[in-house]
Amino acid sequence: MNQVLSLGKVLTLLFVSFLVVLGGVLYLDAPTNIILILAGMSVIILSMIWGIKWQAIEDDLMETLKSMFKPILILLAVGMLTGSWMLSGTIPLIIYYGLLSIDPLFFLVITAIICAVMSVMAGTSWGTIGTVGVALMGVSIGLGIPVEYTAGSIVVGAFFGDKLSPLSDTTVMASAMADVNIIDHIKHMLWTTIPGFVISLVLYFILGIQYGGGTEQQENINMIVNTLQENFNLNPILIIPPFIILTLIYFKKPTLPAFAAGIIAGVLLAIIFQGSTLLEFINVLENGYISSTDIPLVDEILQRGGLASMLGTVSLLIGAAIFGSPLKTAGVISTLLDKIMHAAKNSKTIMTSTLGLHGLLFTITGSYYVTYAVLGPIISPLYDKYKLYRKNWSRTMEDTGTTLSPMIPWGVTGAFIVDTLEVSTGEFILYAPMTYLGIIFALIYIYTGVGVPKKKSQDGESVKADVKVN
Repeated sequence: MNQVLSLGKVLTLLFVSFLVVLGGVLYLDAPTNIILILAGMSVIILSMIWGIKWQAIEDDLMETLKSMFKPILILLAVGMLTGSWMLSGTIPLIIYYGLLSIDPLFFLVITAIICAVMSVMAGTSWGTIGTVGVALMGVSIGLGIPVEYTAGSIVVGAFFGDKLSPLSDTTVMASAMADVNIIDHIKHMLWTTIPGFVISLVLYFILGIQYGGGTEQQENINMIVNTLQENFNLNPILIIPPFIILTLIYFKKPTLPAFAAGIIAGVLLAIIFQGSTLLEFINVLENGYISSTDIPLVDEILQRGGLASMLGTVSLLIGAAIFGSPLKTAGVISTLLDKIMHAAKNSKTIMTSTLGLHGLLFTITGSYYVTYAVLGPIISPLYDKYKLYRKNWSRTMEDTGTTLSPMIPWGVTGAFIVDTLEVSTGEFILYAPMTYLGIIFALIYIYTGVGVPKKKSQDGESVKADVKVN
């Protein structure tokens, strides 16, 4: 059993963590992955000085990295998939049809809905953002709609769908860590997710009113459409790769093999329709698509993807593990939880406290792979003690983790969005209201009692209904 530090030392570790992360990222504007590693090193050094064994820290770190291996592979696959679909002409074809068919008035609303559907079916917000999201950003530039509006709409749609997909790793993980049936978990998330999504759609309609297809806008559209036609063989067959992935996902095939099939389809289409060589395709998988149309606006739209484009986010994921793991080993989480247990007076207090604790730790680490795995099993019994269904806790983890993740610029998901859509967090987050409204609605439900079911007894059907079905 790991040594648990005193409250004073725990608070010191948290203070040092905040100081290094916030100071390094926000004040110095230093690379986030390096700052997280430095923050982790600071926590490790202090913990070892105070008697925590290195072996215990290393064991927790290896366990955390193991849980992150799958998302690392998905990130790399998304990078290659994006480059593949650029070279094959799949994404240019989507941009082409989008420019010709979507009314600017409804573009932001349609974007959110398309991304939501894609994420529900594919089970990955990252995959949606890296493929359809990239294409829609190109359409946005052509229509003259600010990219920060579009990025916000893409994020809202992608994460709305991700939360409601039984194929999503975050949805599976949150329900599993709380030991809740995944369908019960998804249904319960509707309470905090639907209102934020509807409010976001209303905002997108209002923002779209000001874009009505002026002369300058139409000139840009014509220029982009003509340039795409000149540089790509825009055959409707190029839409096959997305349908291959969606079909495989629909039949419940694993995400990584589905993405691999999409990449292979892109290879074949690039060779057949775009005249690409195998070596050219390999270079695109590594470095992304390099556009040379001599039209700066079009080149800005098309230069995306590649394995290399995701390496920074992968290093950020590793940095988050180095930072978050020693906090667990040093007993920071268990100490804070113990204080919550002593201070909690009723179910409202425990729900508010655990919401705040998970939100705090997620904000510090920026990785739900760390916080779900650490806090999920520890806090779940507390909800039993206060006769609360565990799905209340699994929903809280998602509200202060999955949905909040785009708001944390030093977090893994936040960095992925910025790198992929090329829009800073500060620019788009105001136009992604669902990301923070979930917490607001969660607090409203806690203090009104609406949407917070409680157990009537410690046994019987009412309790069994909340237990995960294997």
